[in-house]
Amino acid sequence: TQKTINLKLKDNKKIGYFGKIDVSGGLQKNIDDRYNNNILYSTFKGKRKLSAFVLNGNTGQDGLSWQDSEKYGGDNDNYSASIDDDGGVMFTYTSGGSSDGEPYVNTDNGFIKNINAGLQYSNKWKDKNTLNLSPKYNAQDYSNSTKTYMQQLLGGDSSLNTYSNSDAHVNRYNVKLSGSYDMKIDSMNSLKLTLKASYYHTESETYQTAETKRETGNQVNNSNSLTKTNTDKQTLYGSFLFRHKFKKARRTLSINGDFNTLNSTGDNYLTSHNESFDPNNPFVIDKNQFINNDKNTQQATATFIYTEPLSKKFSLELSHQISFISGKNNQQTFTYTPATAKYDVVVDSLTNDFDQKISVNKPGAKINYSYKKIKYNFGSSFGFTQYDLLDKTFNKDYIRNYINFFPSASFKYSYKSNHNLSISYNGYNTQPTINQLQPLRNSTDEFNQYIGNPNLKPSFSNSFNVSNNGYNFIKDKFVYQGFRLTTTSNSITNNRVINANSGKITTQPINTNGSISANLYSGIGFKVKKLDARFQLGPGFYYNRFADVTNNILSYSKTFTPSFNFNFQKNKDKKYDFSINNSINYNYNKNSQSTVKNNYISNSLNFNGTLYIHKVWSIGTDYELNSRQKTDLITSNLSNSLWSGKLQRTFKNNEFTTYFKVRDILNRNIGIDRNFYGNTFTEVVNDRLKRYFLLGFTWDFKNKAPKAN
Repeated sequence: TQKTINLKLKDNKKIGYFGKIDVSGGLQKNIDDRYNNNILYSTFKGKRKLSAFVLNGNTGQDGLSWQDSEKYGGDNDNYSASIDDDGGVMFTYTSGGSSDGEPYVNTDNGFIKNINAGLQYSNKWKDKNTLNLSPKYNAQDYSNSTKTYMQQLLGGDSSLNTYSNSDAHVNRYNVKLSGSYDMKIDSMNSLKLTLKASYYHTESETYQTAETKRETGNQVNNSNSLTKTNTDKQTLYGSFLFRHKFKKARRTLSINGDFNTLNSTGDNYLTSHNESFDPNNPFVIDKNQFINNDKNTQQATATFIYTEPLSKKFSLELSHQISFISGKNNQQTFTYTPATAKYDVVVDSLTNDFDQKISVNKPGAKINYSYKKIKYNFGSSFGFTQYDLLDKTFNKDYIRNYINFFPSASFKYSYKSNHNLSISYNGYNTQPTINQLQPLRNSTDEFNQYIGNPNLKPSFSNSFNVSNNGYNFIKDKFVYQGFRLTTTSNSITNNRVINANSGKITTQPINTNGSISANLYSGIGFKVKKLDARFQLGPGFYYNRFADVTNNILSYSKTFTPSFNFNFQKNKDKKYDFSINNSINYNYNKNSQSTVKNNYISNSLNFNGTLYIHKVWSIGTDYELNSRQKTDLITSNLSNSLWSGKLQRTFKNNEFTTYFKVRDILNRNIGIDRNFYGNTFTEVVNDRLKRYFLLGFTWDFKNKAPKAN
């Protein structure tokens, strides 16, 4: 609806290279010397681009920064952009087979050494065919010591208090390869192919001690264990997207298919000593076991969407989705026999061979309306789901059939330029995983057992959304408001059975009803010309009611959190940059099985500032303060601060930079995390990298721009 000018640089002028070398290190007294070395390079010619990077360090960096990823990583296959009739751009994210089952490592905790390396190649021919290839390598050597305190409220004044310590060391590496080929076959047809593959190898060792006491201080149990694992994992993902435009305007057909597989094999060794002081049944159990686990999951999905114009304002959308999920999980557990010096006795209760097959057929129809400032659609799809679960060990077959109704509707009103009001509703379900379905106990912790449930049903959620947003380009001002409400039936939660005498907790996933979450968010951003500064204000509100089960009794855990966020930014080129962000929250948590109420105020303050001196010198600092009030369960306030500073000097028009950096100047970086979940309070204290110094040098290089004709 608006005319624009698209300025393009001629291909014969797109020739060059750029890159960065950043090396730094620092001698330390009580910890290992710190270092961080990064080499990044990119070259381009016409539409061809080739980038490479190598990162190596032990300061917690584990991958490209967001800015460097845009320049050198180029791995944006999981993001897609679409432009509507009004010129609005919408970015969507798809998993793209990225769910590899690897545990997340928070590099803020513990100590990590890493190597990251990667290549990115992209090219385009005749503005029709685009190729992207990206191999990557990552290696991690990670260690962490953790102290955990967990309080289980049993009703009244009774509770179980568990104190545990663990030392973990993980050594792992992975290789990933991703590629995509996007082709415009002709003006009416296009096809995109995507392929991703990865390989992981992980070796880990964890030593843990734990003891549980009653509120009186009397000991209930204690244990110690050593676990060693050796795991290999492979993933493969592929997809295609075909689009066809018919001669008749707005008549289209798209076919999308994808598949992914995950295979893992693991050898685990466990030695443990477990002692219970249950007055009715005291026991001592020593374990020396070998666990072999082979797991395989596969998923394939095909989606067909056809649109047919009914008039200038209305169109019909017909769709059909077919998906198939299969999984195999074969775990064998053997105990050690001293006479044979082998792991040759099968533990029946910890051995199981389980298969799952889930198929879903989902036809649907939708009516779309679009005219001037108003757009809306409504429709529904129906899901016919079949579960076929086979327990080969006990020769049991679980067959379940479900029919789900997936209604959807949306309304959008563009009441003026860059101002929109949107209302939408969507219904969707979540399938249980094979670990949740398989009726198999774990053996790594005698007093914390998890067992699957083959009778689980898929959960179904109703999501309602209302949002309003607007932007005034002349006044440089934006506003937004939104409300989201989600209700879930057959929510997959856990039933925790707690034995007060032995302290043993058995957890099993089950379906519950009554879970609700609501989120109200808003914000306004504007510039004050007299101050030459930007402000942003954002009040919000969050409510959650979660259905939980303890000792087979249903309870509801309610969380209520109003919040307010404030942001201030002021800068002047080569003079200064300042920003302050503060977020304050009131937190209220209550479980219907307990008389304890947890209400406290938490606050997070962040400050970033840089002052430039004679344009070539700069002093930068950032400060973070997190604080939390005490509660009935926490008898003291908690605060954590992290203050860092940097002094740097640039040379030769910012091509070269030398710097001196200090992280955690006050040496007060602590890793404490406190959570309330149902009738359980947990405090986890992690090791963290504290104060260290780095002296570094950076070279930002690039070729000279070609001369204009």
